[in-house]
Amino acid sequence: MFDIGMPELIVIFIVALLVLGPDKLPELAKTLGKGLAELKKSFQDVKDSVEEEFKEATSDIREAVTDVKQQIESEVKDTGQTIESTMQEVKQHIETESEEVHKAIESAEKDAEEQGKQGSEQTGKASDDDLKKQS
Repeated sequence: MFDIGMPELIVIFIVALLVLGPDKLPELAKTLGKGLAELKKSFQDVKDSVEEEFKEATSDIREAVTDVKQQIESEVKDTGQTIESTMQEVKQHIETESEEVHKAIESAEKDAEEQGKQGSEQTGKASDDDLKKQS
């Protein structure tokens, strides 16, 4: 703690013995021991208090992080569901539009075929008429 070795302690003890005398030295040692014990206890109380406050603060932070995590997970889930439903709606809309386009194409093909048949019948009649006139 103070980096005091055995020789230094012996010198301090001898000086204290000479200054205080043999009658008061044990009383001083007892008082000094009690003072150091109280100091040590005070330091331990402060340490325990700081550790408890740290644990409470850490607990509060963890609860806040957990709450935020749950909120984010909930938002991500809701967003995923919204995206999924929107994709389903778009898919249905595309399928409906695709069916309408196919119907329009089929209708146009039928109209083109009918016009082609009528045109070839008229062309065939015109050819027959031309042949009759030439004969």
